[in-house]
Amino acid sequence: MTGIFWALLKLLFSTYSFAIIIRSFLPWLGVSHYHPVMRFLIDITEPLLAPLRRFIPSVGGLDFSPMVALLVVWAVEQAIRTVFMMIM
Repeated sequence: MTGIFWALLKLLFSTYSFAIIIRSFLPWLGVSHYHPVMRFLIDITEPLLAPLRRFIPSVGGLDFSPMVALLVVWAVEQAIRTVFMMIM
């Protein structure tokens, strides 16, 4: 049972991390914010990125909040793993 749980948890965090990365690179490729795929990526990643942008200013037009968001996602995944291991 725990193997399935970890596999699903890893898939969830990996998919979300991938969404953050893709969302960061699509505008560089000329994909409009109104494109359906881009809208979907914005909708699922903005709840994490928007609060980070309040604390992390862009430098030279570069937004570093996706990199910080990836670190946050990784830290949360590791915290959940640690807590679960302590319980089991």
